[in-house]
Amino acid sequence: MLLKTKYDLDNAREQYGKLVDKQARKVLVCAGTGCVAGGSLNIYQKLIETISAKGLECVVALADEPHDDDVHEGAIGVKRSGCHGFCEMGPLVRIEPEGWLYTKVKLDDVDEIVDKTICKGECVERLCYKKNGEIYRQQSEIPFYKMQQRIVLEHCGHIDATSIKEYLAIGGYRAFEKALLDMSPEDILNEMTESNLRGRGGGGFPLGRKWTSVAKQKSPTKYIVCNGDEGDPGAFMDRSIMEGDPHRLLEGMMIAGIATGAKEGYIYVRAEYPLAVSRLKGAIAQAEQFGLLGDNILGTDYSFRIHINRGAGAFVCGEGSALTASIEGKRGMPRVKPPRTVEHGLFNEPTVLNNVETLANVPVIINNGAKWFRSIGPENSPGTKAFALTGNISNTGLIEVPMGTSLRKVIFDIGGGMRGDGKFKAVQIGGPSGGCLVTPNLDIQLDFDSLKKVGAMIGSGGLVVMDDKSCMVEVARFFMNFTQNESCGKCVPCREGTKRMLEILERIVNGNGQEGDIELLLELADTISSTALCGLGKTAAFPVVSTIKNFREEYEAHIRDKKCPSGNCKKLVTYQIDPEICKGCSKCSRVCPVGAISGEIKKPFKIDTSKCIKCGACISNCHFKAVKEV
Repeated sequence: MLLKTKYDLDNAREQYGKLVDKQARKVLVCAGTGCVAGGSLNIYQKLIETISAKGLECVVALADEPHDDDVHEGAIGVKRSGCHGFCEMGPLVRIEPEGWLYTKVKLDDVDEIVDKTICKGECVERLCYKKNGEIYRQQSEIPFYKMQQRIVLEHCGHIDATSIKEYLAIGGYRAFEKALLDMSPEDILNEMTESNLRGRGGGGFPLGRKWTSVAKQKSPTKYIVCNGDEGDPGAFMDRSIMEGDPHRLLEGMMIAGIATGAKEGYIYVRAEYPLAVSRLKGAIAQAEQFGLLGDNILGTDYSFRIHINRGAGAFVCGEGSALTASIEGKRGMPRVKPPRTVEHGLFNEPTVLNNVETLANVPVIINNGAKWFRSIGPENSPGTKAFALTGNISNTGLIEVPMGTSLRKVIFDIGGGMRGDGKFKAVQIGGPSGGCLVTPNLDIQLDFDSLKKVGAMIGSGGLVVMDDKSCMVEVARFFMNFTQNESCGKCVPCREGTKRMLEILERIVNGNGQEGDIELLLELADTISSTALCGLGKTAAFPVVSTIKNFREEYEAHIRDKKCPSGNCKKLVTYQIDPEICKGCSKCSRVCPVGAISGEIKKPFKIDTSKCIKCGACISNCHFKAVKEV
C-alpha cells in the first residue's frame, strides 16, 4: 500500500487496527535474540501448525498476509514479538487479551497451550511465573514488571516486530506525521529542547542542543546517524529496541531529519547483531514500500532515506568520530576535536549522532509533549532509562525504570536480589568506561548527575551485579583487558598506558604483585585519563580506580599476603587434603598428572604444593570431598 497523503495514512491505521481487533486471542512469542537461542522460533512455528490443524483461523504477521481483508472475527494471531525483558525465564509466550505470561516454554508445551488456552480460554498455570508459593498469571503483576515504567520498550513484546501494519495499527508514525505536517522545524527543536531529553549513550548531552547546533549549520547536506554499536559487555538495550520495535527507531530518525534539514540517515549496527540488522532492513523496506521513506513523503516536498552500515565489532567505533570514519570506509579511529561532529561529521558534513534509545524516545515526546516527559524522573535527568541486568542476580534481563530510581530497587525489588546464597558486593555500571557501586551506594539515584558525584556513570545502561564470591581485582583486570584489546592504538597514553596497567593487574592476580603496584596503577590511571585522545582512553582506567577506592584491602591481600579473599584467582589458591575426611583410597594420587599427591593406603594423603599445578583433577575425583581449595 502506497501512502500518498495524510488521509491515506489515517485510513491505513484504521484498517489495520480493525484487522488486529478481529483477532480474538493473540499469542506473542518472544523472538528476541535470547529466546530465539532458546528455541522460540520453533515454538512459534509449531503454534501456527497446531492451531491450523484444529481448524482455527491462524493469522501471522499482517505484513505477511497477501489478503488482509480475509481476516475474520475470532481469528487467532500468532506473532513474533521483540524481547519481553524477563530473559531469565525465557522462552516467553504472552497471551492476549488476558495478559497471561508463560515462562520457560518448551516445544512439548505447545499442544497444551493450544488445547487449554486457545481452544478453551484456560490458563496453563504450570507455565506461569511462581515465587514464594504464589502463582502470577498476569505479566503486569509479576514483581519484575510491576515496578517498571516501560516507555521506550512499551511495544517490545506486545506487537509483531516484523510488521509495519501492526505498528500502524497502534498509532505508529503519528509523531512523524505531526512533525511533518503540523510542526515547523523550529517547533520540533523547541519541543525537544524543552523536554531536556539527554543522550542515553553515556554522555548525557542534551538532545535539543545537539539538534539545534546541526540545524544552524549553513551546509545544504546534513546527516542523521544512529549509533547501534553498543559494545559494552553485558549490554543489550539498543539491540532489543532494534529487534523489537524497529519502526520506532526509524520514526525518531525521520523526525530528526525534519528538524535539522537532513535528507539521509545511517544506522551503524555491530555485525554481531544479525537479527537486529535483519529486522531493520525489513522495516526500512516496508517503510519505503508504504511511501514513508523516499521522495515526496505524504505528498510533501520532504524526502528522507535510511541506510544500514555494519561495524566489525570495534568498541572504539562507539565514539562519534571513529564511527563516522568507519561508515566512510576508513579505519575506525577517533580524531582530535574541535571541530565537533555537529559541524564536521559524516563525509565532513554537519551530523546528528544519537544512540538507539535516545532516538526511540523522540516519537513519544512529540506525541505527548515535553511537559509530560519532564514529569517523569528528576528535573535534570527526565524520562526513563533501560538497563540490562546481568551477573549474579536472580532476575537477569532487560528493564526500564524512571531516571532517579534507586539502585536498591533495581537490584532487590526488580532484579529479585542475589542468586543463590550470595551476598551483594558490587555492581559495575557503565561497562568498561564506568565504575563500581557498593553497599553504601545502594540508595543512590540512577541518573546522570547523582552517579557523577560518586565517580560512576550510567553509560549505555549495563549493570553487572557481583556477589561476595567475586574478586574485584580480577574484575578490574577483565575490564582492562577488554579496553586494552579494543584500543585503536592512535594515541600513546591509551595504547601503551592500558597495556602497562594490564600487565600490573595480571601480575597481581598471578601472585606476583609488588609493593607500590597500587600507587603505580593510580598514577598511570591519572595520566591516561588526562592525556588520552578520545572517551575510550579517558575512561579506560575508571574500573581500576573505582575498585581500588572501594576494595583496596583486596589488592593488598593479593600483593602482600599472596591471597585472593574470594578464592577466584587460581594462582593464589592452594589445594589441601583434610586428614579428618580423607579415607586413604589413593584415587587422588592416581589422577594427579604431576605426581604431587602421596601417601599410604587407608591413611590421609598429602599434596606437595610446590608440584601442584592446580588442575582440579583431585577435587573432581574425590568422592569424599576431602580435597579443599584454600
